[in-house]
Amino acid sequence: MIPRETLPRLFLALFILVSVVHLAVQAVGAEAWSRPTQALLMPLLAAFAWTAAPRPRGRLVRLAAVALFFSWLGDTAPALASQDTAFLVMVGFFAVAQAVYITAFAPWWGRSPLRSNRTLLVPYAVVVAGLVALCAPGAGPLLVPVLVYGLLLGAMAVLAVGVHRWAAVGGALFLLSDGLIALRAFSPGFDLPLSGFWVMLAYTAAQALIVLGALARDRAPAGEAPA
Repeated sequence: MIPRETLPRLFLALFILVSVVHLAVQAVGAEAWSRPTQALLMPLLAAFAWTAAPRPRGRLVRLAAVALFFSWLGDTAPALASQDTAFLVMVGFFAVAQAVYITAFAPWWGRSPLRSNRTLLVPYAVVVAGLVALCAPGAGPLLVPVLVYGLLLGAMAVLAVGVHRWAAVGGALFLLSDGLIALRAFSPGFDLPLSGFWVMLAYTAAQALIVLGALARDRAPAGEAPA
């Protein structure tokens, strides 16, 4: 039997290994291995978060695990849908994941530097508005879901700043990853070489940093409660 204290390191090592394999798959275009490796990513990261968190597990870590579950559904469920609905299925599950992250991060907004200096919100607003403006002409009937998801994603990234610096970087990378997906889907002139590689690099790093930030905040002294 594997000792309990070694489980977090084991799951983190497996997550890193599968991430590297998946990124290599993206780089060389080995599509047959893309979905199987992607399907393993969020369960391994969730297992790391769950085993690394001190007991009793705090609200932040528990909600992060729920968000990872819906992210996993966003990664895997589109493969079971028809081509016309697969994108909506993906957006729907990731929208729920963002809503869960928002719920998890909201109590920490009082500690965010963005609250005391609202000018720091401008880059987030510019990025979200710019993505919507670039994607709107090609989104067609998907414009409303894309707009709603963009607002949820932007809110998550903003609220992550109050949790921990790692979570803040993770939120920004999540915004980058999904922004690249939106541009690839709805902006005909957008052509980024190895776009799948860059999307997944940003996505895996984003989720890992959010989890590390949640764990760091969960382990913080009791006095560092939400403001």
